[in-house]
Amino acid sequence: MWTVQRFIIIMILFLLGTIAMAQKTTLSQPVPDSILEKEHSPTKATIMSMCLPGLGQIYNKKYWKVPVIYAGIGIFTYLIVFNTDYYLTYKSAYIESFNGDSTGNYSDIVKKYPLESILSAREYYRRNLEITIIFTAIWYILNIVDAAVDAHLFTFDIKNDLSLRIEPALIPPAAQYRNYSSGVRLCLKF
Repeated sequence: MWTVQRFIIIMILFLLGTIAMAQKTTLSQPVPDSILEKEHSPTKATIMSMCLPGLGQIYNKKYWKVPVIYAGIGIFTYLIVFNTDYYLTYKSAYIESFNGDSTGNYSDIVKKYPLESILSAREYYRRNLEITIIFTAIWYILNIVDAAVDAHLFTFDIKNDLSLRIEPALIPPAAQYRNYSSGVRLCLKF
């Protein structure tokens, strides 16, 4: 837990240092509006998403992604707690069964299942716990990557004449067939 706290403290100090290093300029002549526009920074979006998942998406004005991110975090947190609980239960039951104690806290499991089944259940929940932790890390990384990509594409202009349509198609018969076929056609218009 100490490494997580240390990571958070380092990230906060990094953000404060970045803010403190911002330069203040004075303007002697009027500057056109195009120069005064605030630049959208992919680095800022990435750092914000690293510090607090979803913050980079808010910076990119993609508000609809925040509930998706937190739903995923909530699901993975629930699975971590669930698998940890069962893993610790079967681990303690295995220790009691291995020691021959049938009157301990987990006597109902020890009396109901043989030692090999308890060991198998323990390993099952341990494996599920590890996989869930890996998927949680992947979800966190995807959050950061999404914020960075969205920030890079923030000023990307899509013209109105670019479109992709899905429409039904009638496919003419080949030489050996006599009937027309129906299908789906993708039309890309530039």
